[in-house]
Amino acid sequence: MVAGALPPVPGTSVAERRAAVIGEGGSATSPRPGGLERIRHLLSREPRGHAGMYGGFVVPPDDGGAHLGVLFWHKDGYSTACGHGTIALGAWAVETGLVAAPEDGTARVRIDVPSGRVTADVHRGGGRTTGVTFRNVPTRIAARRLPVDTSRGRVAVDLAHSGACYASVRAADLGLTVSTALLPELTAVGREIRAALADEPATRHPVDPRLSGVYGVILYQELPDTAAGPGQRNVTVFADGQIDRSPCGSGTSARLALLAADGRLAPGDELRHESVIGTVFTGRLAGEHPDGVLTEITGTAHRTGEHRFLLAADDELGTGFLL
Repeated sequence: MVAGALPPVPGTSVAERRAAVIGEGGSATSPRPGGLERIRHLLSREPRGHAGMYGGFVVPPDDGGAHLGVLFWHKDGYSTACGHGTIALGAWAVETGLVAAPEDGTARVRIDVPSGRVTADVHRGGGRTTGVTFRNVPTRIAARRLPVDTSRGRVAVDLAHSGACYASVRAADLGLTVSTALLPELTAVGREIRAALADEPATRHPVDPRLSGVYGVILYQELPDTAAGPGQRNVTVFADGQIDRSPCGSGTSARLALLAADGRLAPGDELRHESVIGTVFTGRLAGEHPDGVLTEITGTAHRTGEHRFLLAADDELGTGFLL
């Protein structure tokens, strides 16, 4: 997460600031970025970063009801939601003292993201953060079993809006399993599916057009049920072929809504959701809302360091490069 003396971005809300920075050239092809874009390029490109980098700029919240706002970014631009980023921000806010927290108990961190206000309940024990529970904006199912043609045949796709629009596809229907060994194949077909849905009406958000369009393609694999509920493993392909190394927080909200609609998840049940590298989020239903279902996802986050990046005036690579 990047905080501190950032260039100002116009707007009275996080959603407006995201639109403003995109208007300033928030794309992978911007040749001479300025402001936040210059920093995003610097951090998401070699030699300082890499194509899989993901981060967030800490900005003011929409109003006094939240502790902070965030503009989530990746190599191609700016996301509208990020559950694993929200979990990390909650831990960061507590551990840096931005939000007061007890030695034992829970501190609630309220965060404004482009899709709305979310919360991160930071669980503490013995003065340490032991876990974080992210409560998302409502999740709404947009379409079920849409036929999509791929190089691996026709598959059925489910769409759900959960802060961003996610397309869910069973990996087995593509002749694949969710494993690191098959990441090239998973990435390629994820990009195909995303491109195929570019003009699909169900990907349009019914209220805010800034939230429209498929953000991520969730390729999931069934795992044995646990005593608490279903188990699945997934890899989420987002942006232009980036891979989510986490189980995907806002994507987990999409999976929870779909499992509930299929009668596989009831109130009190939990989804054990694994990532392609074996990390785990635990998701559950948290109630109903006029705009869909409410969901909670619990995971962990650990600070790995504080980094200082430099750009020399005579550095011929400038803000870096992508391969």
